[in-house]
Amino acid sequence: MKFFDILSVGLLISTAAARSAQHVGKKLPELQSKKAHLPQKRSGDFPRRQASPYMTDATAEYAVNGTGLPYVDFDIGESYAGLMDISNNTDDGQLYFWFFPSPNPAAEKEILIWLNGGPGCSSLEGFFQENGPVIWQYGTYAPVQNPWTWVNLTNVVWVEQPIGTGFTQGNVTATSEEDIMAQFLGFWKNFINTFAMQGYTVYIAGESYAGYYVPYLADAMLNQNDTTYYNLSSILVYDGVYSYDSIGDNIPTAAFVDFWGPLLDLNATFVEQLHNVSDACGYTSFLEQSLVFPPKGPLPTPPYPNDDNDTCSTWNMVYEAASLINPCFDIYQVATTCPLLWDVLGFPGSFGYVPDGAFVYFNLTDVQQAINAPIQEWDECSNIDVFVNGTDTSPPSALSVLPGVIERADRVILGHGLLDFILQYNGTLLAIQNMTWNGMQGFQQGPDKFSDFYVPYHEEYQLGTLAGAGVMGQYHSERGLTLVTVDLSGHMVPQYAPSAAYRHVEFLLGRIPDLGSQTPFTTMQNTSYRRV
Repeated sequence: MKFFDILSVGLLISTAAARSAQHVGKKLPELQSKKAHLPQKRSGDFPRRQASPYMTDATAEYAVNGTGLPYVDFDIGESYAGLMDISNNTDDGQLYFWFFPSPNPAAEKEILIWLNGGPGCSSLEGFFQENGPVIWQYGTYAPVQNPWTWVNLTNVVWVEQPIGTGFTQGNVTATSEEDIMAQFLGFWKNFINTFAMQGYTVYIAGESYAGYYVPYLADAMLNQNDTTYYNLSSILVYDGVYSYDSIGDNIPTAAFVDFWGPLLDLNATFVEQLHNVSDACGYTSFLEQSLVFPPKGPLPTPPYPNDDNDTCSTWNMVYEAASLINPCFDIYQVATTCPLLWDVLGFPGSFGYVPDGAFVYFNLTDVQQAINAPIQEWDECSNIDVFVNGTDTSPPSALSVLPGVIERADRVILGHGLLDFILQYNGTLLAIQNMTWNGMQGFQQGPDKFSDFYVPYHEEYQLGTLAGAGVMGQYHSERGLTLVTVDLSGHMVPQYAPSAAYRHVEFLLGRIPDLGSQTPFTTMQNTSYRRV
């Protein structure tokens, strides 16, 4: 099926994803207009632990007072945070983590690692605005309990990595993903030993540049052949970087504009010019030849794979034009309009914005003291390079380790929010169609054959964290790989569509058979569906 036929069935065939332009190493063009844990009612009726197996002499120094987090007026529950060595020598460096045990009995011998992208963006972003027990979203008055925290499903640890990110300590020495994962494996062995988690089943999830991190970490763990410390089961990546730069941005941009035309409100003259550039630069023909199911054979190297031709930068064209119409145009969620909201992490959408009198939460000394962090300046995304010379020398995961991970893992899930512009959904499709795993290349069936992704209906426990239900996207599984879209989500799926992400994690953990299942949430089966 050709590309434009696929568009006619109502699926967006044109995007791939990240957060903050830095998340994928992208620099935004200058514009004239600027210089340039626990919910009120828990999500399940779990017995409270009488004595935690994680509170020991070895872990006491990491314990966080659940009622001592500044600006948070509720108990966030049991957790542990701090710096941990990447080796047996503290001078080699330390990664910062925040670990929450789950009250769910099904989580007894498993743990999920969450990684944000960048490179150099803190996983505390994911903790505080996506899937942690407490969240403080853009423009909201105060932090609230998160009924959609993944801690309701399993034990979760948020890790800031690589060195140079967030609160991590040490000198930047990494030149490749292999270097970073060697550091992480050392950290992880120390973490497992400290919390006595030998033999636990490991799951890894992340977003954006974690399209590199997560598959490379999974591959590194699998290669260890050591289930005592690296007992990997499955991985989940949202809006990831998987292939050449142009695959995720310039090549699918014209189709993205066609799909979201009325929302973007770009005039007909500009759209015609955009299509002319896309045609002249070879993007249109590349899409037509590549988004075919099943694929006709290995895909050619795309036009200008490293976005190295300014005259063919369709992504920049749209960014500049859309920002004239909508000065608050958000590359991570294109339905966003003005006013620009303050973000307690300092980076609402595409903008760095801390109004007078406001603050960045993890930059507060009393917060840093409460979570056993070093007293230092913290940035959501690092202002230094986390790779020597600023370059990751490893090839993208879809062109290297990801096919092998699919073949060896229990499940691999790639999720994508269709409102994401910085990395577009069609980029993920293109990456998949160029991969060969388990004896075949790409998906054999196209989006017209995908199934409905269903999120169970539910009562909301509080107005601070509303989440949708019903058919919220499409999904497809072949030979160990599942692709799922979320129609009304941007780049950070657990933030924009928390109930959808919660369902994805239930599938990741093997608690439901597939993403079309209409069974209730596994943590809500004993819940009385009333408001509190």
